[in-house]
Amino acid sequence: MTDKINHIGIAVKNLENSIPFYRDQLGMEFEGSEDVAEQSVRVAFLKVGESRIELLEPTSPDSPVAKFLERSGEGIHHLAYEVADIEVALAELKEKGVRLIDEQPRGGAHGSLIAFLHPKATGGVLTEICQSRH
Repeated sequence: MTDKINHIGIAVKNLENSIPFYRDQLGMEFEGSEDVAEQSVRVAFLKVGESRIELLEPTSPDSPVAKFLERSGEGIHHLAYEVADIEVALAELKEKGVRLIDEQPRGGAHGSLIAFLHPKATGGVLTEICQSRH
């Protein structure tokens, strides 16, 4: 079902303060940043091999990422796996009894389609599946 790890999402308080570590200290390629209004976050992507690090800065105090930062502080927020067809993947997961946060895909960064699986179904790890729009 999954093709590869697409990205690791890391919640941060401030993108501008966080990007230099990954770009300058670790030497990752900075691919840019964008606002994802539907998720109330501003994201920055840094490439590492075939995967990416996605830094997430909340744009609203009541967004899920803002609540995560209040509860847990900065750190790993989610793990995202790439799938070829997100609707098929969601149907298969639902059929297998996996608890979903999103039963239908929604818009993500770079025009992708995303859906989250509930951490209670994934060993405590917030898991995203995503489909790139080419």
